[in-house]
Amino acid sequence: MQITHNASLKPYNTFGISAKAKAFISVTDIAMLKEALHLEAYPEKFILGGGSNMLLKSDVNALVIHVALKGIKTVKETADNIWLEVACGENWHEFVMYCVNHGYGGVENMALIPGNVGTAPVQNIGAYGVELKDHFYSCTAIHRTTLEQKTFSLKDCCFGYRDSVFKNELKDQYVITSVTFQLDKNKHQLHTGYGAIQQVLNEKEISDPSIKDIAQAVIAIRSSKLPDPKKLGNSGSFFKNPVVPKTIFETIQQKYPEMPFYPVSEAEVKIPAGWLIEQAGFKGKRFGDAGVHKNQALVLVNYGNASGDEIWDLALRIQKEVHQQFGIEIQPEVNIIE
Repeated sequence: MQITHNASLKPYNTFGISAKAKAFISVTDIAMLKEALHLEAYPEKFILGGGSNMLLKSDVNALVIHVALKGIKTVKETADNIWLEVACGENWHEFVMYCVNHGYGGVENMALIPGNVGTAPVQNIGAYGVELKDHFYSCTAIHRTTLEQKTFSLKDCCFGYRDSVFKNELKDQYVITSVTFQLDKNKHQLHTGYGAIQQVLNEKEISDPSIKDIAQAVIAIRSSKLPDPKKLGNSGSFFKNPVVPKTIFETIQQKYPEMPFYPVSEAEVKIPAGWLIEQAGFKGKRFGDAGVHKNQALVLVNYGNASGDEIWDLALRIQKEVHQQFGIEIQPEVNIIE
């Protein structure tokens, strides 16, 4: 195994933060992963996937294990469904397009979400009315200490809104090595009612959309709003959309009748965090090299040389202003690495 010391992590985090790792290794199979996890010379280990959902506030004083396992294989197939086991190091968007190009439906609304497949269950990623849990079947993971391999079912993962057991009871205990999805081969259940998907389809005069049409619409929408991390450092949506009691929503709505919202249940309503941030006056604002994107207030950006602390200070300022104006707490979706 090749271990690099004092390694730059700038190429491995989509915010483009210039942090360093005490030591760094990239593993491409299960045996290498297990060996790396048991390196006694480095008692502190940090697991790195696609680096798309984290903000590095400082150097990482640990062995950074970049998990880069690859592969997609069919584990089961019927007339209506297919089960694909996808290695953790596969790029999420490339996996979505693999499904779309093969006619496998279910994940097309999540096109262009940055990151890798292995970290997707941790966050229960989602977009445009669809979440990972909707087509998740199971995942395999290795315990960081015992090296025991375990399979987690949908129920085991305790998925919630941008939440899972891997962010709570089992935080930092397992490394997910593959995820199995149950996808539709036909009779696709299309979701066109969230965001501007239907509007884009109408503009293209598509009345009977395919899963490819949905994916292309999502790509067009996201591309118009979200910056490419390769050109402008960012981690996608920085904050979760807050879910508030209906009574609180109705009070705010009296003052802001134009406020967009999505009913979650009879008692709760989801409010777009981007709208709240924009109303608080942050959209397009820049503070040194840290800023809020001009097209989507939910996205914090690094204009070149912002530190993790500078990005985080801006996030705290946004949280404070939104709370003062609306009485709503917005929480980071991004993992903050101290």
